[in-house]
Parts: sequence; C-alpha cells; structure tokens
Amino acid sequence: MRLDELALSYVARFATSRAKLTRYLSRKIRESEWTDDLDAVAACEAVADRMERLQFLDDRQYAAMRAGAMTRRGLGVQRVKAQLYVDGIAAADSDEAIETAEASALASAVGFARRRRFGPFATRLSEDPKLRERQIAAFLRAGHSMTLARRIVSIAPGDEAALAALDDEAGLD
Repeated sequence: MRLDELALSYVARFATSRAKLTRYLSRKIRESEWTDDLDAVAACEAVADRMERLQFLDDRQYAAMRAGAMTRRGLGVQRVKAQLYVDGIAAADSDEAIETAEASALASAVGFARRRRFGPFATRLSEDPKLRERQIAAFLRAGHSMTLARRIVSIAPGDEAALAALDDEAGLD
C-alpha cells in the first residue's frame, strides 16, 4: 500500500511518464528495507499499471505536452527526441509529438534566435566568424539542424524583408 501512496503523491505533483514513475518507485524501494529485487520490480510495474488504468499516467499525452513545451522554449526536434527517449516514452507514443515538433521546427528556431539575439535579432552586425560559429553551435546544442541554423544566423540584423519572409514561412505574426 505504501507504493500506491508514493505513486499517487508523485503523479499528483508532477506530469510524468510510466518509465519515470517506475524509476522513482524503484529508487524509493532501494532506499527502503525491501529485500527481494524481483518482487520490487513486479510491485513497481503493478503500481504503474494501476496508475495507467486510473488514467493518472498517459505517455502519449505526456509526450505531446513535453514536446510542446520544449518547442515553445525554442528547442529543436533532436532535443525533443532525446528528451522523450530519456523520459522512457515508446516510439509509438512519441510519434505524434515528434511530428508536431517537426512541423514547428522553423518557428521554434526563430524563437530561439529571438531569445538569444542571433541573426536578424542581433543588436549590431558582426563579421566575426568565430561568433557566427558559436551561434551555430548554440543552435545545434538546442537540437536544431545545421541548415536551419546557418540560414537564420546568415540573416543580417535589421533585414526586415528577410525577417518578414522567415516569419511568414514559420507561420509567425
């Protein structure tokens, strides 16, 4: 019964996936006086099954929520895929969320550039190739593609026509 209480408390506080809940319960069992490892794994799985039946866990919905939040923060598709993998979301549950992230990749990259003041959002023009490479590296670390990063960084600050075209293509206002 204690595992059920821990699981309920956890899902009430955090949006989570089945794998993350199972990892949390496994860690709590390791910290306790539990003796049989096989029983512990079975107990964790049984509690996770119960939470799914009660609809407190939904990996598909979690993946959509997580991917949406990441793309709104300006992170790219590769980062979204990596995070969903770390969160233990199966490919069948994450496909739709990844497709949505791919559809909004340009808008996400533009948002990232706006926040970091790269490319057309920079305060002044810089011809420093090292700065340009650092900016592209930041795009890559954020999970964006190289071609998209180069495209955005190559737009000069104040180039309203290029920025408007980029916004139109991304579907931004």
